[in-house]
Amino acid sequence: MVEPNPKTRLSPEQYAQLKAEMVTPYRGLRQFIYLGCAASGSIGAFVFFFQVLAGRNIDNALPNLALQVGIVALMVFLWRWEQRPKAGS
Repeated sequence: MVEPNPKTRLSPEQYAQLKAEMVTPYRGLRQFIYLGCAASGSIGAFVFFFQVLAGRNIDNALPNLALQVGIVALMVFLWRWEQRPKAGS
């Protein structure tokens, strides 16, 4: 029987990190996308809010503002859903 090389063994922290990645693959990437989309939606909401506030092109700006606020709300929901503890882990 061949003994494993002690240099190739994983530390408990590395093992825990790999095990967590197996349970939730690409979690960091998804969170990065949520943050990017939320930031983009926030900037858009800021712009359209001030267009509505100034009374410029309200017919176009109001639906766009609602869409941007909806995107931010969706990203917040997805972020919180990602953060909740998983059953069985």
